[in-house]
This record gives sequence, structure tokens and C-alpha cells, in this order.
Amino acid sequence: MESPKSPLQPPTYGSLITVLSIDGGGIRGIIPATILSFLESELQKLDGEEARLADYFDVIAGTSTGGLVTAMLTAPNKQGRPLFAASEIKDFYLEHCPKIFPQEHFPFSAAKNLVKTLTGPKYDGKYLHKLVMEKLGDTRLNQTLTNVVIPTFDIKCLQPTIFSSYEVKNNPLKNATLADISISTSAAPTYLPAHYFQTKDEKAGKSREFHLIDGGVAANNPALVAIGEVTKEITRGSADFFPIKPNDYGRFLVLSLGTGTAKGEEKFNAQECARWGMLSWLTHDNSTPLIDTFMQASSDMVDFHLSTVFQALHSDPNYLRIQDDTLTGDASSVDIATKENLDTLVKTGEQLLKKPISKVNLETGSNENAYEMTNEKALIKLAGILSREKKLRVMRSPHGKTPRKI
Repeated sequence: MESPKSPLQPPTYGSLITVLSIDGGGIRGIIPATILSFLESELQKLDGEEARLADYFDVIAGTSTGGLVTAMLTAPNKQGRPLFAASEIKDFYLEHCPKIFPQEHFPFSAAKNLVKTLTGPKYDGKYLHKLVMEKLGDTRLNQTLTNVVIPTFDIKCLQPTIFSSYEVKNNPLKNATLADISISTSAAPTYLPAHYFQTKDEKAGKSREFHLIDGGVAANNPALVAIGEVTKEITRGSADFFPIKPNDYGRFLVLSLGTGTAKGEEKFNAQECARWGMLSWLTHDNSTPLIDTFMQASSDMVDFHLSTVFQALHSDPNYLRIQDDTLTGDASSVDIATKENLDTLVKTGEQLLKKPISKVNLETGSNENAYEMTNEKALIKLAGILSREKKLRVMRSPHGKTPRKI
């Protein structure tokens, strides 16, 4: 099938390289979904009701639940437009999360969950797999409406496997279906089963096996991976980026969305953890401390790095990270999909829009208010920048409004 065509002209005709990045976090994907719905509504105010996020970002990256959102935003429907509007993703989560992560309520449910965690994944993943296959069908990586970057981790090779629109041009064996990629990047250890599939390159007569788990093992915050993939494409001499240089970070405009964290409260302490064995690290107070720790560390390290780089380049306004580090109780879990908790996460996303822009404190790791401007106002401003950038490229491009092939 021929790849769809993007209405966004390449960065060579503009001033910026636009990147959207969405963290992993299970059911907490509702938080960035709420943010994205607001941003898309602002773009529609400027450019019409048919405006979609895929029309404005050169690359959309997502890990785990963020990878699923990425696929939903960029997979084409029968009309060649995005399969989902951003406003539809929140309702998708509210409808399907209770079936992906069914909650059991009876006197010994905690003991049963503990046994399941020790003997296999907590959830069988059957509903998620069926749902993703139904929604995304046979759509492949090279058919997305804009470039995507979705990290996974190959448990057999013990190394990251990055599914990238840029790389697939030169590596047909990476041209997996978006369904297989989405299931793989969401396969969080202890929660959902690892995913196996094969791809084939009929022309070369080759095939490749994949043994994949959650991309959060490698990059729970995929913003840096996305920038790296663009940088590699520039280094290869792609005409889409001429005359941009590989180290020209000042040209990047990055929106990075977190899924929330419980960092604002003291979840654990050294005295408590010092007594833990493997069992406690794998399951403690309805959480999985070991998994939570390395995934949160992965997200924070990327934020630390990008914050430092953009500050050093005096390009702070080009990097907007929206994250809530005040989640408490069930809201900080990845799988407690009760109606009450899902509603709480919706409210968290709505309240996050009203909060001031925060920046990570490189000493403490906490988010601190950096500007008087709220996230809502920052997104309104960002919508204006994205709209102007898109129009600038159309004006400068010899193709005008003619869509280009990715």
C-alpha cells in the first residue's frame, strides 16, 4: 500500500523542527490525552475543525501508553485522515481501560493478585490485543500520516528496538504493523505479556523475529530518542532538512508530555526499602516499586538532559515539558482502572492546564513553577507557533498546498 501524504511541508521550508513526545504510564495516559485535546482544539480555532495534531508535528514519539496514543493520532482512516481526533482519546481510555485492567473486588483479591504477579503477568492482555488489532488493522509503520518514533525493548537481544519512520526507509524488516508495535511498547513487565511477531522482506527473501516488552525499559520519555532519530536523518543528508545542521538544537520545538508521578509525596524511604527482598520490590502497596523506579528515572534523565541543553542554547521557550508530580494514592498507579480513579485522572489533566509552567530543578529533581504563564496559555501560544510554521512552509514550498510523501 502506498504511504499516505502529509499536509505538512518539510522543515527545509520552515524555521523549526516540531516534535511531540508522550511518556509511558498505563492508565495515566488520560493526562496527556486531556492536554492534547486542548491543544488540538486551539489549532482548530485557528485553522478549521479538520485540523489534527499530525498536520503540525514533523515527528510524534510515544512510549508504552504514549506509543498507543501516537499510533491513534497518526494511523490513517479510509479517508486518509487521522484515525482518532485528540478529543476522542480520553473517552477511548475511559471506555476500555477497565476491560484492559479488570479490577477484582473480593476478600482475597490482594492475595490472588500477588500470586499472579509472582507466577505470570497480572493481566493476560487478550482484550488489549484484540482491541488494538481491530482499531489499527494491517496499517504499517511506513503508512503513518507523519513520522513516528516508538521505543520497545527486545528481551532476547537485551537491547532497545526503536520503530522509526526515518529508519524504516532503509530497513524494510522494521516495517511492522502499528498494532504489533503498540502491543509491544505497552507490554510492561509483570503487568502484560511480552509480544512476539515476525516481519518479512519479500524482495530480499529475509525475515526477522521480535521478542519485545515495554519501551519504558529503554526510554519511558521518548523525546530524546525522537530528536536522535531526526539528527540521524539530517546526518544522512535528507533533503527534507537542508540546510539544517545535525547539532542545531535551537531549531527544535519540543512539546514533551508526562503522565504524572507521585514524586510530590514520599512514597518510600531508605529505611523501609533496606528491608525489602525481591518480593517487596516487585509488589508493595498496590504498586511495583522496581518497575516504577526505573521508568521514572528514565523519564527524568531525559528531562534533565533536554532542560540543560535548551538552557545552554538560550532556547528555553523551545522546550515545553508538562508534567504533574503531585499524584497520590491510586492516581499514581498504572493499572487501577476504577471509574473513580479514571475520573480523578481526567480532573488531574484539566487542573494541570491551569497550573503554571514548571521546570525541573536539576538539584532536587522536583518540578518548580518557572513562569507566571499557565500550561493552558503556553499551549495556546504553541498552537499559534505551529499554525504559523505550517503556513510558512506552504508559502515557501514550490509544492504549495500539494501534500508531500513521507
